[in-house]
Amino acid sequence: MHKSRLAGFIIDCRTDDLDTAARFWSAALGVAMRPGATPDPLYRVLETAPDQPHLEVQQVQHESRVHLDIEADDIEAEVRRLEKLGARRVGAVKTWYVMEAPSGQRFCVVRPQRPDFAAKANTWKD
Repeated sequence: MHKSRLAGFIIDCRTDDLDTAARFWSAALGVAMRPGATPDPLYRVLETAPDQPHLEVQQVQHESRVHLDIEADDIEAEVRRLEKLGARRVGAVKTWYVMEAPSGQRFCVVRPQRPDFAAKANTWKD
């Protein structure tokens, strides 16, 4: 058995100025940027409550879009579960997988992101 749930939303921005994009989304959504939240220069994290989905602004080379992350305690098991539902693997990146839904939307399967993951995630039989 493994667990998974919605982790959050990533705002993909094709831009040379990620800080300006992050400031826009921070103001638009009424949430502060979390300073120094990630050592990765391609991401800016927006402040959300621990029990709310996380929000990140990401610098990308593809067209701008929004994608969601699914957090899982067993990434491979979750990827296989989603493949049975019709999703396909696009590729592995660092510690997560980029997936594509049957209807074409891209999303990622990532490690647990929030402290209440174990208590609130869905449990799936492998």
